[in-house]
Amino acid sequence: MNIEMKNIHKAFGTNRVLTGVDFDLREGEVHALMGENGAGKSTLMNILTGLHSRDEGTILIDGQETYFDNPKEAEEKGIAFIHQELNIWPEMTVLDNLFIGKEMTSKFGLLNMKQMKELAKEQFRRLSVTIPLMQEAGECSVGQQQMIEIAKALMTHAKVIIMDEPTSALTEREIEKLFEVIQALRKEGVSIVYISHRMEEIFAICDRITVMRDGRTVDTKAIPDTHFNEVVKKMVGRELTERYPERHPSPGEVVLEVKNISSKGRFEDVSFSVRAGEIVSFSGLMGAGRTEIMRAIFGLDKLDSGEIWVRGKKITIKKPVDAVKHGIGFITEDRKDEGLVLDFSVRENMALPNLFSFSSKGFISEKKEKEFVDTLTKRLMIKTHSSETAARNLSGGNQQKVVIAKWIGIGPSVLILDEPTRGVDVGAKREIYQLMNELTDRGVAIIMVSSELPEVLGMSDRILVVHEGKITGEVDREHATQEHIMTLATGGQ
Repeated sequence: MNIEMKNIHKAFGTNRVLTGVDFDLREGEVHALMGENGAGKSTLMNILTGLHSRDEGTILIDGQETYFDNPKEAEEKGIAFIHQELNIWPEMTVLDNLFIGKEMTSKFGLLNMKQMKELAKEQFRRLSVTIPLMQEAGECSVGQQQMIEIAKALMTHAKVIIMDEPTSALTEREIEKLFEVIQALRKEGVSIVYISHRMEEIFAICDRITVMRDGRTVDTKAIPDTHFNEVVKKMVGRELTERYPERHPSPGEVVLEVKNISSKGRFEDVSFSVRAGEIVSFSGLMGAGRTEIMRAIFGLDKLDSGEIWVRGKKITIKKPVDAVKHGIGFITEDRKDEGLVLDFSVRENMALPNLFSFSSKGFISEKKEKEFVDTLTKRLMIKTHSSETAARNLSGGNQQKVVIAKWIGIGPSVLILDEPTRGVDVGAKREIYQLMNELTDRGVAIIMVSSELPEVLGMSDRILVVHEGKITGEVDREHATQEHIMTLATGGQ
């Protein structure tokens, strides 16, 4: 299938999102679509698949002018879209999620469970995925949910698959398997639109790249004809001299100490400490227990045993409000369901954990609240039409910045960042890294959970590696290598 989009325009109210975008996709190619958060990449693909209507422009599919009224119509014509924000029904089984709206029935109209299970198992084998089909999807990790979405798209026998940040929640092994599947699809003539902020992936898997900036097409080039620095400059309109800012840590006193904490079936006998001004990263494979450890420390999940100490004082955390009272903030990996109230405005989301700081005698000072929100919006360079814009209308990267802003606002002494740059463009990533440096310069202790090894190596002072719910090793910045970390992450010594 060949697709050509010419001079596409789109505005939401007074907010002009696309202003004359050109994009084409050839049969059997993997075409990268890159740009900063808010550049209009997802909006362009939503127009192609009929979720949004264009205001102006032309779409040709195999030379014929074609427009879809909704995504289902696009899917029936062979175009599948794997969205960055997962469309999982948490209380339904994995099998139900795979076949929702596409159930197989017998000649008597009954569900053909046997046939559905066989097809599901075949797709999971193709992806080297082992997830119980009758398990509730909400019990799956974010990475597993991502693989469910990918399997769902592959089952449609699509001619075009749009992948929006498909590897953001996957392990290195899962990414390798996905790349093998993409290579096989390419040989079958399937075309892939690959939206990602991970530059290494773009250069490893894609044939061509189109860069967007501020709702316009900047350039389209064959991958061999460009390089990392050129792409970054086109994306952000300036050169980024270094991907990771230099760190000059001078750790102070121990702020947080965790002693022998355990949670049955999740992690066991975990102990570590973090000092003021230090970044300690937790690395490991998906499902190793990194996120579960952080959720328990923050009071989201129950601890079975162990102790938590803040500044030399033993504390009890039974729920998140207890953690916040002790100066602990938590930026969750799941911004959509846990980090934001999507129907609330940017202002309301930022203000939520900070109401006490600009209220008096039960009344909120609107002036103080506005100053607070405006300051953080400018500081984090959040792209939003106004602070009253609903959070759901922001790009993924700008939603992430709102989550970060609301926790910075409480003035934490300990900040837990779980996958802080997932789905965030290269320019915004550096802004987040610089912000982390500023926070540690002010004495904040940072714990970062990340699946991106370059990020772990580039921003950590110490690295703790988790394997099957246990810390298997600690590596300092000077001696850390990807090979060393992966050895520990897989249970080696």
